Amino acid sequence: MTPVGFLEQPATENDTSALLGSATETYAPSPTELLDEPRESATREASDPCDDNSPANGRANATEHSSDPARAADLRDCSTAYRALERRFAKARNHFVILPAGNRSRLYLGMKRLLDIVGALFFIAVFSPILLVTYVVLTMTTKGKPIFVQERVGLCGRHFRMYKFRTMRLDAEKIQHLVKNEKDGPIFKSVVDPRITRLGRCLRSTSIDEMPQLFNVLFGDMSLVGPRPPIPKEVAKYQPWQRARLRLKPGLTCLWQVSGRSEIGFEDWVRMDIWYSEHQNLGTDIKLLAKTPVSVISRRGAY
Repeated sequence: MTPVGFLEQPATENDTSALLGSATETYAPSPTELLDEPRESATREASDPCDDNSPANGRANATEHSSDPARAADLRDCSTAYRALERRFAKARNHFVILPAGNRSRLYLGMKRLLDIVGALFFIAVFSPILLVTYVVLTMTTKGKPIFVQERVGLCGRHFRMYKFRTMRLDAEKIQHLVKNEKDGPIFKSVVDPRITRLGRCLRSTSIDEMPQLFNVLFGDMSLVGPRPPIPKEVAKYQPWQRARLRLKPGLTCLWQVSGRSEIGFEDWVRMDIWYSEHQNLGTDIKLLAKTPVSVISRRGAY
């Protein structure tokens, strides 16, 4: 299956102008593409105070530059401005404008948001005893805060703080290089990950560790149904077509979640998210929500 549709659009000239001030989520050409392009005319060459090789200045004027304080100051200002511009472009040249996709009708978006709010409140009320007991047990048995807060990438590349129950030791990030990655693509997964605590393994296999994300749904960062939110360092390794999954609001459950989770390869995972984008409606959302309990109980691919 080949992904369909326009995934990313380069920024327009106006976007590039805005980039010079903010350098956020906008593609920009490199400084050399903008500043080192061929001169268009002799008039432009003659009027460029920063170009020592222009006809008006010439290499023969090096002595004049050194003896003219004003001219030397102009050259220093140009050099400083160039370096500042180059730093900004170096920071932003790999950023893109990611446009939202899926069902964008106001009726659907309004109904989906209503379903998210009502559903999140309902599930928080139903699972509040489990949430409370898990929080207390983690507080008593685990080092660090029981709620693990991690930066994730959401709709159109926006970052947000996602909540989970802590399932790993505190130094998990520092010793990740010691654990063998058993998954393809940019994601990191290991069936027997020594960083996961004994209680954490139980929380993961039952998906209880994901329950605090109901508050992310309530706050509007996530939805009940949508692609699972990745971490920034994974997104940095995405191929261009794989960024299509960032065009939807992330969710608690999705087609990947009810189809085997970690047993599925990354490219097939992305294709499933693209399929959801092309078939996004309330009927699809309700069907995926209905299949989620069976998937959670089966524990298939949960580790």
